[in-house]
Amino acid sequence: MKLFKDIPRNVKALGFVSLLNDAASEMIYPLLPIFLISVLGAGPGALGVIEGIAETTASLLKLFSGWISDKLKKRKFLILIGYSLAAFGRPLISITIAWWQVAVIRFIDRVGKGVRTSPRDALISLSTPEDIRGKSFGFHRAMDHTGAIIGPVVAMVLLKYGMSLKNIFLWALLPGIITVIIVIFFVREKRVISESKTVDFKLSVLSRNFKTYLFVIILFTLGNSSDAFLILKAKDTGIPIALIPLLWIVLHFVKMSTSVPGGVWSDKIGRRRVIVTGWMVYALIYLGFGFSSNIWQIWGLFALYGIYFGLTEGVEKAFVSDLVTREFQGTAFGFYHLAVGIAAFPSSVIFGFIWQRFGSLTAFTYGASLAGLASILLLSFVREKERIK
Repeated sequence: MKLFKDIPRNVKALGFVSLLNDAASEMIYPLLPIFLISVLGAGPGALGVIEGIAETTASLLKLFSGWISDKLKKRKFLILIGYSLAAFGRPLISITIAWWQVAVIRFIDRVGKGVRTSPRDALISLSTPEDIRGKSFGFHRAMDHTGAIIGPVVAMVLLKYGMSLKNIFLWALLPGIITVIIVIFFVREKRVISESKTVDFKLSVLSRNFKTYLFVIILFTLGNSSDAFLILKAKDTGIPIALIPLLWIVLHFVKMSTSVPGGVWSDKIGRRRVIVTGWMVYALIYLGFGFSSNIWQIWGLFALYGIYFGLTEGVEKAFVSDLVTREFQGTAFGFYHLAVGIAAFPSSVIFGFIWQRFGSLTAFTYGASLAGLASILLLSFVREKERIK
């Protein structure tokens, strides 16, 4: 397609890697709670322990892997390790007989995510001309969301034809193997000529402007609670549980459809404007969820919610790339992912507390308010590089 003609080879390869990896992941993880409870006899507490350990591990490793990739000036090796751990680790869930074994495998999978994410984002940045960074990161996110649609659909079809949960988990090995092959044969290393002989593991090596951007990202994320609360709102409003997966597919379809246009728009008018537009969409959608009381409203809000992702996910990463020099790309992405990971946990705790104590409207208003405040601060205090004409 003409729209993707100028996307660099590395970005296309990493896009297909993310598509296949997410398809494999989404064949397993939507079914994981059912498997833990109905097959292994675990409870919600075990699920909480598994997910808590997994996500904390990933957030911390994203920081260190980014810095290591800058220090070694090599990204591909870390990317390969990360995807290999996920590809060959996830299917082992099919042979587990206890919940703690699932916890170990989930830990391995998240170690893989932590190892690969920051080096991968740095490689996308280094492989892409500055004037299409938004488009490249948008393309990568679009491919990721495509995989998130394919995975559950494949799992649902296999379940319909009578395949057991364990066998579905085992079949997830196939797309995982293909991801590893693509990384080995189609992803190319990008060398960086650095003026610095050493890359110190310090936030101080990054500009004050970038650190201000991180602060604003943390502030926004504190109001960006888990999407599980949106599922809860949908259920409370009257959407049948059987239709929740379809609702999720609609969300990912809109994410996929808007990611590239959002990135291209940011290449033309600037990152800040597009990010703030996305955050304002988020604020309005959250207020809409707070006031919604009909099923049709929930369907509409979920579809519109996908636009927020299309305007922000790839663009925020492109902005990270804009704000730091080439030799510190991995370190910068590491701090970015750590900031999001650190703020994500308390955001859901705070949101859940407000919901339980004061009701869903107050909780959604809290999220919308922080989005508005973050938007003001981004426009007021974070400088943007002049766009290339």
